[in-house]
Amino acid sequence: MTELAKRLWEARRDGKVLERTALVSPSNAEEAYAIQAEAVRQSGLVARGFKVGSTSLEAQKKLGTTEPGSAPLLAPYVYQSPARVSLVPGHNAELEGEIAFRLGHDLPPRAAPYTYDELRAAIDAVAGAIEVVGSRISGGLAGIGRFLSTADFGVNIALVVGPWTTDWRGLDLKLLPVSMTIDGSPRGHGTGARALGDPLAVMVWLANQQSARGRGLKAGEIVSTGTCTGLDAVRAGETARATFGALGVVEAAFD
Repeated sequence: MTELAKRLWEARRDGKVLERTALVSPSNAEEAYAIQAEAVRQSGLVARGFKVGSTSLEAQKKLGTTEPGSAPLLAPYVYQSPARVSLVPGHNAELEGEIAFRLGHDLPPRAAPYTYDELRAAIDAVAGAIEVVGSRISGGLAGIGRFLSTADFGVNIALVVGPWTTDWRGLDLKLLPVSMTIDGSPRGHGTGARALGDPLAVMVWLANQQSARGRGLKAGEIVSTGTCTGLDAVRAGETARATFGALGVVEAAFD
């Protein structure tokens, strides 16, 4: 377990690709999250919050899973729009337009599950975001599975966050239109409902997952809630622009 964690972190840090056939996949979620935690520990980096993935049917199908997964967002890989992000060709980067939240107060571990209303009250601000996803493992995301993708930092490469909106409670985030363009060409589009039917439902899922794991969530942390636009392949030299209705625009250039 420690060896796989070490190899995953080194592949992320150094831009390497690990041969899938040479890896032993975690056999269950507990093992996958343990490997992920060890990889984060070996990185020595501070977490800014979490990304939640596999919240849409398309993403679940691509990863061969039926449930979401989470991973810490490591500080050097979180950017403010407009941003410039470096890509490793072998990591097969793809883009997702997502809704992100910033927590206004702690949600500590507890026995009772957190509710929708509690999460809504705990959120300080909302923003549009572009998550760059990709695998440090050969073959890309298709067929990697939930457990190995969880171990591999939740297949996060980077998160580019747009302007934060504090006056958001009048918005119906389920209906918020989200669209992606790359070099001006239209790509994926959808609404907030693509993420578990409601991006706030993703926050409830994460709060209860982290509560059960004895950590909880903390004030100031940011959470990206999964794709509203599908997955769009991107290459070095291209520029992406995602629009989020009342939440504005997020831009990222890739090299």
